[in-house]
Amino acid sequence: MKNYLFMSLGVLLIACTGESQMEKKTEKITYPETRKETVSDDYFGTTVNDPYRWLENDTAVETESWVRAQNAVTNEYLSKIPYRSQIKDRLTELFDYPRVSSPLRVGEYYFFYKNDGLQNQSVIYYQKGKDGEPQVFMDPNTMSADGTVSINLLGGSEDNKYMAYSQSSAGSDWRDIYIREIETNTLLDDKLEWVKFSGASWYKDGFYYSRYPKPAPGTELSADNKFHSIYYHKIGTPQSEDKLFYKNDDNPNLYHYGSVTEDKNYFVMYAASGTDGFETYIKDLENDGELTRICSGFANKTSIVDFKDGKFYAITDINAPNYRLVTFAPDNYEQTAWEDLIPESEETLTGVTTGGGFLFADYLRNAQS
Repeated sequence: MKNYLFMSLGVLLIACTGESQMEKKTEKITYPETRKETVSDDYFGTTVNDPYRWLENDTAVETESWVRAQNAVTNEYLSKIPYRSQIKDRLTELFDYPRVSSPLRVGEYYFFYKNDGLQNQSVIYYQKGKDGEPQVFMDPNTMSADGTVSINLLGGSEDNKYMAYSQSSAGSDWRDIYIREIETNTLLDDKLEWVKFSGASWYKDGFYYSRYPKPAPGTELSADNKFHSIYYHKIGTPQSEDKLFYKNDDNPNLYHYGSVTEDKNYFVMYAASGTDGFETYIKDLENDGELTRICSGFANKTSIVDFKDGKFYAITDINAPNYRLVTFAPDNYEQTAWEDLIPESEETLTGVTTGGGFLFADYLRNAQS
């Protein structure tokens, strides 16, 4: 009898709990009304309706109002989650620890990023010599009220006098490139706009970088970016005088980026159609040679690691899914002339870097580097 009683009570509790959960699940959320309009397209005889196309105009007042109303509904729902503050407090606790990056050396100076724990952006410090006193080079947290300005150091000039860096706001892919004199920590007048997916590769008294054409006013965040091109900027000159290095008028959707080899004799350029696979080009800067494509198509990846003692060193997955390091001479780019320096192995060769006259090979084994 007692067993039946306990079973009945258990069923009753489950029923009550289920009913309570059902009530919560069936609680209705009142969403803002989304206007429909009569819009359609004919694709090869098939009519496709698109009643919400007006939302594609992200700068329209009606679209902005709709987004604000949707956000209000979302925020109201999230604010009622009882354990939300507990999650926030625990994540805050886990993130609250000091973090310091590895240093970047430019001449006598060492640069590094440091975050005290809960700073929105890491502060960039620099010091003269290994035993110098660290000083603030730039603090992105002071550059905006909401802490969304981010800074990325792009590297020092050939004479170790200047540092180029990119600056972004509110998480945007658009970045502006600036230059600071290192010794005095003084900002120069140079400002390069409409930069995306680019570094700064110093050469003589300037550097190479990639950017898009200036978008039409009001479309900066929504326009389809095309003609990603490489330019050369000379220090102390306006961006309007930058020299075009490469632009592909036949394929405006490709990305183009590159860098100068450490000996400053060659420029290596890559052309990509997406995030995987790219073409590789090389130009002899010393003799103003032609920009030569050494790897075509976007099915493979070949990256130049270095040029030293008359040879290019390149990591490639051509005929080597796990990658290999090859060498070849600048007078013969044919793949039949490539020689294996580090042959393909069972482990994936994820990268090769240089330092102190050595090559450092990084492998992936059992999902660990």
